[in-house]
Amino acid sequence: MISISQLQFAYSDGPFSLQIPHLVVEDRESVVIAGPSGSGKTTLLNLIAGILPAASGSLKIDSTDITSLSDAERRLFRLRHLGLVFQDFQLLEYLDVLDNVLLPCRIHPQVMLTRDLRERAKSLLDAVGLEGFARRPIGRLSQGERQRVALCRALLLSPRVVLADEPTGNLDPGNSVRMVELLMSESQRAGAILMMVTHDHSLLPRFNRVIPFELFLKRSPVAAPGGTEE
Repeated sequence: MISISQLQFAYSDGPFSLQIPHLVVEDRESVVIAGPSGSGKTTLLNLIAGILPAASGSLKIDSTDITSLSDAERRLFRLRHLGLVFQDFQLLEYLDVLDNVLLPCRIHPQVMLTRDLRERAKSLLDAVGLEGFARRPIGRLSQGERQRVALCRALLLSPRVVLADEPTGNLDPGNSVRMVELLMSESQRAGAILMMVTHDHSLLPRFNRVIPFELFLKRSPVAAPGGTEE
């Protein structure tokens, strides 16, 4: 379960701020965060992931209060328990497709690469239509193919929470539905939470709940520096 109470965040170099009084997402829920660009949806995902530190308040995943962890503790918690699909994919150009999917097993000694995980990575690539792409360089992939590789990486360790930021933004309608169905089925299999940001309204009926961001959010009217906030 994700439980947020009186959470506050502000960028140090601009007027953008978030205040989230209360939000609870139960295990196995699939939730869409909906709202206009600049409202803070990406910032919320980054706060839940521990990428951004909250200024105050409580943000718990199960019994762990993310706001009480050090930066190193948040990184390890994120690696072991969360699956992230970023808007910009964050794939490594010097690794091929399979090694990008297996990257979570190579960045901390507590997450070991096993034969089962290698087979799971290949199975996920098959599931997203990238069978035969395992040893292809990232530079030879289209944007849509890169997006599918990022999705496989997020699901590799069967995380407790999957946070997906526009995971279908570069996909055609058929592949968009296919990827959302995979996210949902894998999350259900793991008993996990799926939280997704999307502007594709055709996908909304597939989710348990749509959270209109502006209903519980108090913020300044100015977007985050750089204009990248979603």
